[in-house]
Amino acid sequence: MDRQRALGIKFTAGVLLLIAMFIVAVTFGAANTTFSDVYRAIFTGDRSSVSLILIEIRFPREIAAVVVGAALAVAGAIMQGMTRNPLADPGLLGLTAGANAALAAAFAFIPGINYMGIILASFVGAGVGAGLVFGIASLRRGGFSPIKIVLAGAAVSAFLFAIAEGIALTFKLSQNVAQWTAGGLIGTTWYQLDLLVPIAAGGIVAAILFSKQLTILSLSEEVAIGLGSKIGQVKAVFFVLVIILAGSAVALAGNLAFVGLLVPHIVRAIVGTDYRYILPMCVLVGGAFMLLADTAGRLINAPYETPVAAIVAIAGLPFFLYVVRKGVNMTA
Repeated sequence: MDRQRALGIKFTAGVLLLIAMFIVAVTFGAANTTFSDVYRAIFTGDRSSVSLILIEIRFPREIAAVVVGAALAVAGAIMQGMTRNPLADPGLLGLTAGANAALAAAFAFIPGINYMGIILASFVGAGVGAGLVFGIASLRRGGFSPIKIVLAGAAVSAFLFAIAEGIALTFKLSQNVAQWTAGGLIGTTWYQLDLLVPIAAGGIVAAILFSKQLTILSLSEEVAIGLGSKIGQVKAVFFVLVIILAGSAVALAGNLAFVGLLVPHIVRAIVGTDYRYILPMCVLVGGAFMLLADTAGRLINAPYETPVAAIVAIAGLPFFLYVVRKGVNMTA
């Protein structure tokens, strides 16, 4: 009972943190707004210029931040549990690079592609990137290892980013491709959210429903088989879910590394190693983290924007080096 009460307190704190960060994110920015302006925009139907800024620009942007942070954090947690690799992250293992390369190809070969096409390209590219990484990492004997997957991810990511840049230069699409490569939430619209939020939310809910199987798989494949888990089917489901989540995040915000690496480690320190608790907490902490990063990006050099990918990298790279140096126990 004490453990359940403690978990309840932690989840309540996570919800309150997410709500507080959202209020802060929509209140502060280049335009001078207050908490009263936010209240009027939400509850009174006010349509002043300030309310329109909040409703049409900040609200969709910060909702996108929550969705992207949650999707990348859950995708990272799934990858770390599935591979038992503390360095696993969608941005480090080829998924976002593959999605970027696919987007560049779509812009070049399908002029005037609509947003549904961009979403589809993101999913296909994420799948190709992940497939290349895991395929290369498994070529030699000994199976997967953290160092093999990281090295394969670095090589494949560099290759796919080079393809994206090459396409951009050849077809004079540098500005369009750079928008996705840089990563950011500028210009997010309600239409984009209408398309992508249900997809990302569905992927997150499905991941939580399968979280018990992920906990078993994170122990060892031998234990999972001994407990009757169908390893091949479970891995296939999680692979698809990671592609859905990473593809949704790239379609909304472009390339963002380290979110899926950093947040699951923070969450494990809070709730332990049971993925039934890790994945829901990743939604809360990942959303709050992205809100914080986006708010910092808007305020550090206002009225100009600091790329949110740079903010995330400043936090994520030192943590990545710490994990490499110290190592992290994924099962205890």
